[in-house]
Amino acid sequence: MTERSAPPRRGRIRSRLRVGRIDVVVALDFLIALIMFAADNAVLSSPNPNTSGRPLGIVVIFVALITAAPITLRDRYPLAAWLSSTGAILLGHVLLAGRTSAPYIPGEVVVYVLCLYAVAVRGGNRVTAGAAAVTVVGAAVIDSSSAVVALPAMTPLVIGLLVRIRRTTRQTLAEQEARHAAETAVLEERQRIARELHDVVAHHMSVIAIQAEAAPYKVTDPPPELAESFVEIRASALEGLTELRRVLGVLRTGHTPETAPQPGLDRLEEVIASARSGGLTVEVSSTGEPPQLLQGVALSAHRILQEALSNAMKHAPGASVTVDIAYRTDGLRLRVFNGPGAGRRPVAGSGGGHGLVGMRERASMLGGTLAADPEPGGGFAVTAVLPYRKATAPRSPGTEERTG
Repeated sequence: MTERSAPPRRGRIRSRLRVGRIDVVVALDFLIALIMFAADNAVLSSPNPNTSGRPLGIVVIFVALITAAPITLRDRYPLAAWLSSTGAILLGHVLLAGRTSAPYIPGEVVVYVLCLYAVAVRGGNRVTAGAAAVTVVGAAVIDSSSAVVALPAMTPLVIGLLVRIRRTTRQTLAEQEARHAAETAVLEERQRIARELHDVVAHHMSVIAIQAEAAPYKVTDPPPELAESFVEIRASALEGLTELRRVLGVLRTGHTPETAPQPGLDRLEEVIASARSGGLTVEVSSTGEPPQLLQGVALSAHRILQEALSNAMKHAPGASVTVDIAYRTDGLRLRVFNGPGAGRRPVAGSGGGHGLVGMRERASMLGGTLAADPEPGGGFAVTAVLPYRKATAPRSPGTEERTG
């Protein structure tokens, strides 16, 4: 049910290739390690008339192993893999001094180049530059005539650097798009809240103007001062209504501002009936002493319950849902919990993916809180606490229990 999307993890930008539970990249690295071990072992074991003698079998196996093994660390620990490969090449050169005709073994070069590429892709600019310097200096130490030959080894560094820049750019763009989408969702929800508040306030101001106009006719021969006061009250209400429509009515692009009252918890049964018709099994309970809620609080409570049930229908179709409404001394507490879906797939492509943003914005507007998290045993829970602010005394004593 969650609609949040996590940003890409730094250093693990690329998508993983998997076959079942097997990571293809890791498996390929192990396969390359085995091939390079066999190749190095074959090269070192073959007789060579240009050397002073054949190396011992245990030395051959050891050198082939330490030069091939670092590639298995390349995926998770690229810097450690490259350092291990560098150390293995230097140690192998010492152990095989005078027993091989070439300064390098083909397998160790392949492993080193792959580890060097991983460092360039996953490391920073300083690490990449250091690896380049070590490559040139190390080649000169092993064989002074191969220092120039080591320059082509910079190719994997350059390629890896370009790949890292491209991936980092894509990651940055993805994060910026995610932030922009969240900011857009907040802005849209604030516009919607402003429109609804416009409706609420405009309705009450219209009622004030009508009552002020009708009040003098309810009294026989009202004093002129009283009639004049009601005329001023009506004029002030109409002027305020005009200003309200001018300021907030612009948010209703292409629509005429309405003055009908917005829904509250008195229309809860309509929301529950809609959720049940969507395949959910909904149980409702209410505890505490229901006060006369401010219309803004009642409206936000209605919208939060509506959105929470809508998300349950989208992401856990056929689930059992429990709606708890608690009228506490510190505010109204709403909790909507849905269990796992009843084996049906979630509705694909439903909603804009910003329902949680809107619910949090409504709770925050009233100085309340909203938590929306998966439950340990499965399912999802949305819990909102909305302060009463200037709510009046309870309408009726006692504790009301309601079950639906």
